[in-house]
Amino acid sequence: MENNKAHRSPLFYVGDKYKLFPSISKHFPSKINRFIEPFTGGGSVFLNSTANEYHINDIDSNVIKLHNFLLKSATSPVKFFKSIKSYILKYKLSHSYINDIIPPSLRKEYKKTYYAKFNKSAFNTLKHDYNKSSRKDPLKLYFLLIFGFNRMLRFNSSGNYNLPVGNVDFNKNVKSALDYYFQFASVNSIKTYNLDFLDFIKSFDFSQNDFVYLDPPYLITFSEYNKLWDDVNESRLLFLLDYLNSINVKFAISNVTHYKGKVNLQFLNWSKKYYSHSIKSNYISYHDNSKKSFNEVLITNYPTKSSISKLNLSNELAKA
Repeated sequence: MENNKAHRSPLFYVGDKYKLFPSISKHFPSKINRFIEPFTGGGSVFLNSTANEYHINDIDSNVIKLHNFLLKSATSPVKFFKSIKSYILKYKLSHSYINDIIPPSLRKEYKKTYYAKFNKSAFNTLKHDYNKSSRKDPLKLYFLLIFGFNRMLRFNSSGNYNLPVGNVDFNKNVKSALDYYFQFASVNSIKTYNLDFLDFIKSFDFSQNDFVYLDPPYLITFSEYNKLWDDVNESRLLFLLDYLNSINVKFAISNVTHYKGKVNLQFLNWSKKYYSHSIKSNYISYHDNSKKSFNEVLITNYPTKSSISKLNLSNELAKA
């Protein structure tokens, strides 16, 4: 994968690293046998990495359901897009990748939200159909992701999808992302898992050139994705990383050390044992779609050309 370009996952996941991939991947090992990812999310990192095998995991069963659906669909993309078109016509959702059907009058009246206004009724029907049908149709789930608010997945205590419509469209970017995913999946070995991150890592008998990349929920930020993460999980994660280091498995972990006056001291103190790389981030909060003052880093247990020395790490991070 070229370091100056990255492809986005068609899951458009919150916290997606595709824009940051060039900054992150330059610190990856030059040779990777198995690319192992405990918190894969949308998968933009594995989709842009070069390895012999890919092992991707997420605790969210719906995320893995979508990956499995897309991996299966990669064997017959023509059939997949026929189904896409059929659903678009059935629900009358916007689809500018084929045809722009938004009335000019609606664009004029709702200059910044016309997609949401146009798709709202159809989206609500789709949501009702998905929830009523025991939530078994992965194609409906994918449509809910694409047309839902902030392109997220959220469910209530009964397991029903409960986000409102987003101001989004099935556009050429979605089509391009799907095309790339299918192309990548057709030529690579990809295995999915739906496990707790610790159980996932325990399932491996590690060998030479295995590499673990981690982008866990961030302890001190406020995204929906992070709401179930706590100090206990953070401790479990850091213990796991020390274990990987003790058996000479290379890892890289993305995290935020400073955010809106908060400091993740647990991670910060732990990271002093390893190598830190400053990452210019594009993190956007689910609750507030604006960029915030924070410090994002990539920590590795191996040195690279741009590594900050362990001796100076604490001083560098204190400046954030």
